Amino acid sequence: MTAAERLELLAFPEDEGELIRLYTLTKPDLAFIRQHRGHHNRLGIAVQMSYLQYPGRVLGEKEAPYEPILKLVSAQLGITPAAWELYAARDETRREHLTELLPRMGLEQFAATHYRCLAVWLEPSAMQTTRGLVLARAVVEELRKRRIVLPPVAVIERLCAEAATRAQRRVFFLLTDGLDTEHSKKLDRLLEPREGSPYSSLAWVRSPPGPPTARAILAHIERLEAIREIGLSAEAGLRVHQNRLLQIAREAGQTAVYQLKEYEPTRRHGTLVALLIETSATLTDEILDLHDRLIGSFFTMSKNKYERVFAEQGKAINDKVRLYARVGAALVAARNEGRDAFKAIEEVLSWEVFSESVKEAEKLAREQEFDPLELLTDHYSVLRRYSPIFLDTFEFRAVPAATALLKAMDTLRQLNRDSARKYPLTRPRISFAHVGRAMSRVPKASTAGTTNFVQWRNSRTRCAPVMFRWSDRAISAPSRTI
Repeated sequence: MTAAERLELLAFPEDEGELIRLYTLTKPDLAFIRQHRGHHNRLGIAVQMSYLQYPGRVLGEKEAPYEPILKLVSAQLGITPAAWELYAARDETRREHLTELLPRMGLEQFAATHYRCLAVWLEPSAMQTTRGLVLARAVVEELRKRRIVLPPVAVIERLCAEAATRAQRRVFFLLTDGLDTEHSKKLDRLLEPREGSPYSSLAWVRSPPGPPTARAILAHIERLEAIREIGLSAEAGLRVHQNRLLQIAREAGQTAVYQLKEYEPTRRHGTLVALLIETSATLTDEILDLHDRLIGSFFTMSKNKYERVFAEQGKAINDKVRLYARVGAALVAARNEGRDAFKAIEEVLSWEVFSESVKEAEKLAREQEFDPLELLTDHYSVLRRYSPIFLDTFEFRAVPAATALLKAMDTLRQLNRDSARKYPLTRPRISFAHVGRAMSRVPKASTAGTTNFVQWRNSRTRCAPVMFRWSDRAISAPSRTI
């Protein structure tokens, strides 16, 4: 712990109300104090009683008492605070009073047996965190519950350090439990330079995703598959508390490869397992995020192209509208006057020019429901580059309303595996509106172990909720909402 944390651990309250609540002497306390002769002895034993009450420690030899406590206690006794100087001059009296106070307050001194019991008691907490202040606070609270006088801060620190060391060994044992020689060799190879690269395989699997492109998604899937090929147990990350797992992974991420090589085998392999579990979860998140951003870019590019085409064809469309307005006016006038409609058209423009303008209008015309979404098919080739591998990499689950969507994904997966060019005669029909309405009934976060929610965009409706689950080859990872 830092110096500031040591002071904070046994700090006295600063709030006046809290001081009064903790250090107000009761009638039995006052009667006990008045049994001692001399103002200095009464003040001294009252201050010691206050220290044992809270924070629960002994006032040290030649230690000046906390001034607010001294003033509060002396005011209740009607004694001047200066009487403390006379009491502090004789340490034997302080020890005698301490021996007298402990049985009266139901306290006992901290001993070696307490140290050993607390070391065992603290280990489960140390399995969850290595923060010294958190562990020290837990020890202090437990000592107060057991009515044991607090030892010096140095003893508490040593106790926490011992529990943390035991917990760390236990954590690494749990992480490496089930690893055989082949697993160990594969983990060690991660620390070696990758073929054709000056960087290690570990640095490669932890590479950032880059911009959302099909190449980036395929590269990230390759990294994820490299981790899966190690064949770590799906239970590896479930044996250790998530906080501890993330802490080991963060520390490993900031440690150089040559330093990891210097770790003893159990620690090195356990550290790599924790790092790979977190990296696998991160890669999964990033792959899905890249996919989502890429699909979003398809929508943006389609919309921009839609607007650009209209901007480029705007003058031609306007000319055609004005031309057909003149032709229409001529036809209306011809009917009202009983004249020939074809001659009326030829009075505006020749028949050859009119025929050509009709062909040009057909080229400018779009379907009745034309919108930017119809231009999404321009990006099919990009999607096709990674979607077969993407679908094979993950297993998906969904709420009952999206069952048809899952069947459609299974159909696409099978078509990709069979390299088929035709859709089956019977294929699932998807009601996106029904799936979209089901979103309101989907929980905000998953609690199913390694299950995540993935929102899939569709062309005309809201996103459909689909749960994503790692395949059986995957390493277990904390649940994440995506």
